[in-house]
Amino acid sequence: MLLNAPFTYAETGATRDAPLPPGYRHVLRDVRIGEGPETFDRASTALFGWRMHRGAGLGVVAERPAVPGLPVVIRIGFGRFAVTAPCRVVYRIDQPDRRGFAYGTLPGHPESGEEAFVLHLTSGGAVRFRITAFSRPASTIARLGGPLTSLAQELATGRYLRSMARLAR
Repeated sequence: MLLNAPFTYAETGATRDAPLPPGYRHVLRDVRIGEGPETFDRASTALFGWRMHRGAGLGVVAERPAVPGLPVVIRIGFGRFAVTAPCRVVYRIDQPDRRGFAYGTLPGHPESGEEAFVLHLTSGGAVRFRITAFSRPASTIARLGGPLTSLAQELATGRYLRSMARLAR
C-alpha cells in the first residue's frame, strides 16, 4: 500500500538542492559530530540502519536500510497516544565524503514535506551532520497544534542531532 502511495507534496527531492520551496516551515541544522573516517563510517551505518531514529526515541518500521523507494513508518509517542507517520525514501547519497538520505511524507502523515539527513566528511577530517527539512501541517491535529507542532519538530530535530552524535562515538 505505502509503496505506491503518492507523496503528499509536489516538491519531491527539494531537500537535495537550495533553496527550499516557499510556503513551508524550513529547518536547517548543521553540527560537527566527530572526527575522522572511522567516525564517518560508524555514523553512516547508524543512519542508514535507522538507529538514529530509534536513538531519538522513535519507533521505526522498515524492511531494510534506507534506499530510494523504501516505505517506512515512524511512530511518535507511546501506546494509544502514538502518532503514525508514513514516509518513503526519496533519495540516498552514498559518496566517499557524503552519505545520507531523505524521506517524504505519504498519506496519513500529520505533516506534508520532506526531511534529509546527510553526513559530510570534510577535507579537514571533521564529520558534520546536517538536517534539512520543509514541512507544513497536513492533518487537523497538526493544524490545531499551531506553535506546538513547530515546537515538536524542533524537539525531534534536537533529538536526532544528539542521537547521531552519540552513535558516531
